[in-house]
Order: sequence, then C-alpha cells, then structure tokens
Amino acid sequence: MDVRSKSIGYALSGGGTKGIAHAGAIQFLEEQGIKPSHIAGSSAGAIVGALYAWGKTPEEILAFFKSIYFFHWKHFTLKKAGIIDSESFIVYFKQVFGDAKMNELSIPLYITATDMVKGKLKIFDNNTKIVDAVLASSAVPGVISPYQIDSKIYSDGGILNHFPSDILQGRCDHIIGIYVSPVQKIEAKDLKSIKAVTTRAFELLAANSNLQKFNNCDLVIEPEELSSFNTFETNKNKMDQIFEIGYQTAKKSFESFGV
Repeated sequence: MDVRSKSIGYALSGGGTKGIAHAGAIQFLEEQGIKPSHIAGSSAGAIVGALYAWGKTPEEILAFFKSIYFFHWKHFTLKKAGIIDSESFIVYFKQVFGDAKMNELSIPLYITATDMVKGKLKIFDNNTKIVDAVLASSAVPGVISPYQIDSKIYSDGGILNHFPSDILQGRCDHIIGIYVSPVQKIEAKDLKSIKAVTTRAFELLAANSNLQKFNNCDLVIEPEELSSFNTFETNKNKMDQIFEIGYQTAKKSFESFGV
C-alpha cells in the first residue's frame, strides 16, 4: 500500500497505561510522513486519539500520562461503583480541551463506550464534549466508576469494542491498527485458583474477538513486549519504556511490511 498518498485511519486499542505505546508508534509514523485522516479509539486509545487529534505531539501525550498519578488519594471513592471516581479526572482533561466538542478536533475521531443499561455500543463523535467522551470510554469496570452523560451510564468502550478497526472501514483507504493489549504470558503454575482460571478465560475470549479485527487492517503494530507491564503503571521510567517499545515495534512492523 502507498501509505503516504492515501487517506489513513488509525485504530487504537485500549490498554490502560500501555496506551502510551500508541504515542510511541505514532511518533515513528509521523517521522515517515504519515498523518491520519481519521482515528478510532477505545479507552486508552480514546485518550491518545483525542490528545493527538487536538494537536498534541506524541511527546506531549507521554508527558500528559506522566502528569497524572492514577492512585492519588483524591481519585478514590467509597460512594460509587468503582474504587476510582471517573469524575475526579475531569480537571486534567478540561485543562486541555475545556468544553470543546469532538467536531472541533483537527482530525475526525470516533470514540467507543458501552451503554451499561441498554447493553449497547456507543460511538461518540460530533457534538459530544471531548472530555465526556474520553472519560466514558476509559471507565474501566471494577476499577473506575461508570461515567454519566445526559442521565445515561457509560463504561469502558473496550467491553464491546476494544479494538475499533471496524469503525474505520469505508472511511479511509487504509487502516493502521495499533494494538497494545497483548495476551499475558503465563505458566501452568499461574492457574492454581478459580480466579486465575476465570480471569484467563475472559482474557482469551476478548483477545480472540480483537485479533479477528486485525483482518480489517492493512498494517498492525502489536508490541508483544507490553505483556510484561501492568495495566496501570505509575512508574515514570516504565512509561518511558512503554513509549519506546511502541516506537520500536512500529519501526519493525513498518520495515517488515516493506513500506
């Protein structure tokens, strides 16, 4: 594919702090003269996609992740359905986006979330406030409380569409997928409890659905090294490592594809 003369869409998966690898991969793609015409993102991919579509550089996106200490005491809640209050992050995103809506982004962006009452996928675009869409998409069940918009309750877009490459079909000539949620590497000794087996089963179920969507992409960047990192890394040195892994994996994928 001639990626430099056609419209390109970026599909950005969820992955918590591992989403920093999206920024690293985008850094490499930028250096090759590639800019997306459309972006679709879920959870961490929604955060990176929104920041990038707003005009933030990959390095600035890394700095944004570093600026937020996820497990700060002021983020915790005892009154909502999660240990972390999704609304406690509004201040960070408002400092960037204010009350801007998604149709004000420089690159068309599609953000996934899950309507928890209707049990349906929600795709935010156009008139939704950027801050609302991002916080709804990144409300990880069991960790971050659901986020409410117009009396509707939303949780992580990754529940129903963790890797939204399908949303970009028909919107651009080529799709580059960046998938930052590789299956964890484990051994038999790690499957000694009911919780461990159940968690592994759901992980594999989700992975199977996501990997099928690789077929929608012309190029997939999948940093398998990220399997050794936690979903919510707080160490800034590890964040730098995640960024670099994204960059180097993009480089290897790009070269092996023969672009």
